[in-house]
Amino acid sequence: MAANSNRHTVNCPDCTTDISRRSFLRTAAAGGLAGSLATLTPRLHAAPTSSSPAETAVGEFYASLSDSQKAKICFPFNHKLQQKISANWHVTDPVIGDDFYSDSQRAIIDQIVKGLTSEEGYERLIRQMEEDDGGLNFYSCALFGDPQQGKFEWELTGRHLTMRADGNSVDKAAFGGPIVYGHGESDPSDNIYHYQTRQANKVFQALDPQQAKLALQDNAPRETNVQLRGSDAPFAGISGSALSDDQKQLVTETLQVLLAPYRQADIAEVMAILEQIGGVDALHMAFYKQGDLNSDKTWDIWRIEGPRFVWHFRGAPHVHAYINISA
Repeated sequence: MAANSNRHTVNCPDCTTDISRRSFLRTAAAGGLAGSLATLTPRLHAAPTSSSPAETAVGEFYASLSDSQKAKICFPFNHKLQQKISANWHVTDPVIGDDFYSDSQRAIIDQIVKGLTSEEGYERLIRQMEEDDGGLNFYSCALFGDPQQGKFEWELTGRHLTMRADGNSVDKAAFGGPIVYGHGESDPSDNIYHYQTRQANKVFQALDPQQAKLALQDNAPRETNVQLRGSDAPFAGISGSALSDDQKQLVTETLQVLLAPYRQADIAEVMAILEQIGGVDALHMAFYKQGDLNSDKTWDIWRIEGPRFVWHFRGAPHVHAYINISA
């Protein structure tokens, strides 16, 4: 018997904004850009496959579902529900702790999550879910398509989380499409993702005054404004091409820190996409005066963006991060 997991409501008035995944994936043609990834040089076509551990577990999960379960949580590939992105939503009505799922199915769901994350990332994610909404049992999942027949995507949603396993069914999209993570703790000393802000601010601290003037902006764009805009779009902040080699290395180290919670196959695909668009030279980094927690000039809202790459981190009043990376 599952633990009591009746859906409960968490007051999070700034977590309700959502946008369509279709607008996330709207792209323009990328131009030729030069750059390098320093120490990161993965295979150009690296990506998860249908036989990756998470996707293998998705196949096991699908095979375990009864017809009545499939009627509730399974949909055609590219169904409209697959298009929605939000920092706080449930893609299907049953939550994982409900009696709707068996103990063995909950164990498979846990294996999928483990397969999508590094060891450290899994531990951090479990803590986030526990603190934000009572644990994995209070999140929900859906399966789009049929992993036994062709294209598919498994999706996990809930407060401060959207993550996917697709075996590269969504072509050239890192993480299977846009993802969201966050944490509801507002105090930076307690927020489990504030370490990413500290790392990003190492780049800012390494800038000279003229560079810092370019990088620091007054007001941040909407956190959901992360559609891919192509190489002709104007990007806020300082261009990677304007950085010294040491500063570029700090950007590379920051990307490594940001990607560390995820599985190696997803990291490799992200870096392959970045290499295709021109590497660090193709990225811009912007930091925002808005939302400076504790008024300490450790900029809590920041953004890394390029033609096919957006990582928007809103650390105030608490963390919402939206990621969209696609070739």
